[in-house]
Amino acid sequence: MELTLKKRKKNTIIPGFSLTLGYTMIYLGIIVLIPLSMVFFNTLSMSWSEFWETIAHPRAVASYKLSFGTALAAGLINVVFGTIIAWVLIRYEFPGKKIVDGLVDLPFALPTAVAGISLATLYSPNGWIGQFFDFKIAFTPLGIIIALTFIGLPFVVRTVQPVLQNLGSELEEASASLGASRLQTFVKVIFPELLPAIITGFSLTFARSLGEYGSVVFIAGNMPMKTEITPLIIMTKLEQYDYVGATAIATVMLVTSFVLLLVINIIQWYTNRKFNLH
Repeated sequence: MELTLKKRKKNTIIPGFSLTLGYTMIYLGIIVLIPLSMVFFNTLSMSWSEFWETIAHPRAVASYKLSFGTALAAGLINVVFGTIIAWVLIRYEFPGKKIVDGLVDLPFALPTAVAGISLATLYSPNGWIGQFFDFKIAFTPLGIIIALTFIGLPFVVRTVQPVLQNLGSELEEASASLGASRLQTFVKVIFPELLPAIITGFSLTFARSLGEYGSVVFIAGNMPMKTEITPLIIMTKLEQYDYVGATAIATVMLVTSFVLLLVINIIQWYTNRKFNLH
């Protein structure tokens, strides 16, 4: 029996654990870990007072609040409407469904600069959409949220879609046959199954929005202390050859993003464990 198991392990299509793990660590080291470590190494050349003065500058602090606030808002909006879109694409048949399904991936294929220019043109005070509002949309935090919602929508839709597809309509029919209302069916049956995928989609949208530059810089207006995002401050410092200052601010974004994503992953693990136990 043991010989048979050993032969099966040796005859696997993918090479053994040691080789694949080594390749994985080398690949992650070259592509991810080494570039990220350079951010910390460059920052170490600063004294603590210089580092604190750079990251705690009022202009930088205002950009942190704007970047994290708008990323959070865009993520929450996409959670709601992305789940609805995924539901419609899976549960209903209608003319042009494949076209709508393809349009969901458009933000992935469209260059971010093109998206930014298009959104700024649409929502500017004289734009096709902006002219109908009594308040400004472009060049305000609201415009930034719209841009981040645009680029983050596919993450939620594509993570929720496969889960809905695997659920099928049998669960809903069984719940209805037992006397549950539509609300009870969604809250007790559907939502617990979708929650891990929704959290994953939110974390992907949130992470993408934090580092987004191209689609935001045109619609933001880039006014210091008001509509200036953190990636723009980093780019400005790089253009001024202040590489150490740029890496200091990048370190703050990197560490904060890592902590927030860690918290989101812990919440996702907890929800998975809780519902699996039930």
